[in-house]
Amino acid sequence: MTPTSATLAGVDVVSLAVNLPGPLAAARLASMGATVTKVEPPWGDPLREVARSWYDELVAGQDVVTLDLKEPAGRAALEDRLAGADVLLTSMRPSALQRLELADSVERHGLVLVEIVGYDGERSEEAGHDLTYQAARGTLTPPTMPLVPFVDVLGAERSVTATLAGLRRRTVEGRGVRERVVLDDAALAASAAVRHGLTGPGNPLGGGLPGYGIYATSDGYVAVGALEPHFARRLAAAVGTTREDLAARFATEGSAHWVALGHDRDIPIVAVEDLSGGGPGSGSAHVPSTTKGIHHDS
Repeated sequence: MTPTSATLAGVDVVSLAVNLPGPLAAARLASMGATVTKVEPPWGDPLREVARSWYDELVAGQDVVTLDLKEPAGRAALEDRLAGADVLLTSMRPSALQRLELADSVERHGLVLVEIVGYDGERSEEAGHDLTYQAARGTLTPPTMPLVPFVDVLGAERSVTATLAGLRRRTVEGRGVRERVVLDDAALAASAAVRHGLTGPGNPLGGGLPGYGIYATSDGYVAVGALEPHFARRLAAAVGTTREDLAARFATEGSAHWVALGHDRDIPIVAVEDLSGGGPGSGSAHVPSTTKGIHHDS
């Protein structure tokens, strides 16, 4: 991930976070110009073993060092790095933070501590991962596994926001500050669309509206987002009105045809990309140029 701005130029971040969402947040901070040092345990980051290409993408441009924080020498080496840092990013249980005396380091060096945890309060020592947060908040459709670890992704973005807020607080207060990001809170916020009846089977964005859905074509699938009335009118005139009519018509042509029609008629129609390569007709449909416009380390 290459820098996209210099917003955080001069800000030094030390990250002890492995798996997700810590590395996602660290990569985002690096893209904003921060200097990031990723401290890994001797056994490394599990993400490297299961998704090496993603790991390499996330640590690009960062200084990756190995330290055993359970050993005095490793802890002392970390302390040296924290002495010149601005931000400490962690994703461990509060008890581990306490054992490593990292809160003392934050106070001593005037750091911004961004602490990613699974739960808060009396559940703060409870382990969790993206899958379990989603399960508890009702955003799964069993037995299908989620394609996107969105709690981790949302947690990462919240961690970036917490970093920016923490840097601001440190400037105002003139001391080290702590910002806590709770992944279960992120999962609860993400589930609002389900809880309020917007998504989910039969709801407006869950299949209740014919113009907002996924349809099979002769060689794959298209996603249709004709939600607003003007889009719905154009879809009705060009393809059909009812779900049955739309399904029958979309099945008569390939995805590229419908994407081109969408561009020509100004209707949101996009080919469904299958990144796994497992589905028939997967891949992006070509649009002719002539047409128009694994959390926390417990």
